[in-house]
Amino acid sequence: QVQLVESGGGLVQTGGSLRLSCTASGSTFSSNTMGWYRQGPGKQRDVVASIDTSGATYYADSVKGQFPSSRDNAKNTVYLQMNSLKPEDPAVYYCNDRKSMFSEVGTWGQGTQVTVSS
Repeated sequence: QVQLVESGGGLVQTGGSLRLSCTASGSTFSSNTMGWYRQGPGKQRDVVASIDTSGATYYADSVKGQFPSSRDNAKNTVYLQMNSLKPEDPAVYYCNDRKSMFSEVGTWGQGTQVTVSS
């Protein structure tokens, strides 16, 4: 059974940084594209970033240059480095896996809360 566990969320001041991690178990992590989504209060869940098996990345326009994503296949872990956090960034951040950039999402993690204080 595939399980994705996010960590690294928390409270940070505007302009601060956090690094989110998502560790997979029960899957062929290195064969999967990994994605990050976020859902703010009263909002839909939107894509933030994706990283495929070659390390190629996709970013939503709202976070380009701000939230780089990387992966460590030896640790079955994908990361989202969140820099220069803004008041519009607070949300629950979720990771997921899928076969490719254009495949349907397979498994979701439980999410990790990111809060930004002014």
